[in-house]
Amino acid sequence: MADKAPSSLSTTVQNNPSGPSHDINETPLTQLLSVSKAVLNQALDLVETVLTSDEQLTVNSKYLPGSTIGKHLRHARDHFSLLLDSVSSSRPHELSYDTRLRNTPMETKLADARVALKDTISKLEKIVPRTKLEEPMILHAITPHVQVLDTSFGRELWFASLHAVHHWSMVRVIAGELNIKLQDDFGFAPSTLLYHGTSTPGTKAKI
Repeated sequence: MADKAPSSLSTTVQNNPSGPSHDINETPLTQLLSVSKAVLNQALDLVETVLTSDEQLTVNSKYLPGSTIGKHLRHARDHFSLLLDSVSSSRPHELSYDTRLRNTPMETKLADARVALKDTISKLEKIVPRTKLEEPMILHAITPHVQVLDTSFGRELWFASLHAVHHWSMVRVIAGELNIKLQDDFGFAPSTLLYHGTSTPGTKAKI
């Protein structure tokens, strides 16, 4: 089981409003890994200590039609899983985020969501350190036109984290509808937290 990192992204910037602290042994890849784990640990903390019933995962939002907390968690976690599966396969590493496994157990059961998120964090810890930041990948995207784009593992790991934060912001909206109190920095981008020093209060999603 992966060690649980602090769920608050703001802990990395609280003592240095002008920017994040830098460990002499940090590399761009380890920094991306830290951010990815912190983002996923926010979701893990949500399903471990904040949500109290499976039903809270499945309540349909009044303001974001078609959205539930469970769908957003699953969708964002899918991006990490697809990326890690692709880069672990033989070259060329083909990647498509349009591959979605809807209606998976983590959308409706807190226990399954915990297992899925812990599994993804564990895979990040195993796969990222042995992968090159510039490892080439081929991204297949529908925009709606079919596109084939050259990219890299580092770029896609950054995107997966930023994409998750975007969906956590919508989780925040649904949690508000359910009168669920979240941490102040849940759903805010690392760049926003850096700009404000700690944390600051501040679409139908494609899920």
